[in-house]
Amino acid sequence: MPFEFQKLSIDGLVLVKPKIFKDARGFFTESYKKSDFKKNGIDCDFVQDNHSFSVKNVIRGLHFQKPPFEQSKLVRCLKGEIMDVAVDMRKDSPSYLKWEAVVLSEANCHMLFIPKGFAHGFLVLSEYADVYYKCDLEYAPDYDAGVRYDDPDINISWGVSSPSVSDKDMKLPFIKDLKF
Repeated sequence: MPFEFQKLSIDGLVLVKPKIFKDARGFFTESYKKSDFKKNGIDCDFVQDNHSFSVKNVIRGLHFQKPPFEQSKLVRCLKGEIMDVAVDMRKDSPSYLKWEAVVLSEANCHMLFIPKGFAHGFLVLSEYADVYYKCDLEYAPDYDAGVRYDDPDINISWGVSSPSVSDKDMKLPFIKDLKF
């Protein structure tokens, strides 16, 4: 199989490790194969791809879409390195408000599958990063939502003292003020 699917500590999160075929010319990998993903419990019909470019110490997120337009995502870092973070926003989940972080990079080619019901964000660890991700629902601006990256009730260890955060993300509510 061209992929290894590693279930993470929060139910639903999966680290996907593609098989890399390297030689003197470079490398080849399959980055997505619906049948293999489906066999491993990821049965999404991805309908939108997004590409983000950011520089070192940028934090993007924590973003999600409100019901009924929640999105599942498959995230990959094509250039550079990021700490990718998913926060469980499912109120009925035993891991509600717990988070998990993985390093995604051009070197490891790993991907993070984030199911519906999670907030998503990342920190750029390298000088710059190109992040590419698939979504199973299109962007719905009226359902766009998020929580502050530095919310004390979530308490993510970003590991950077002065991140660069957009005005939009700085205006996101804390979890205690979130309504939906």
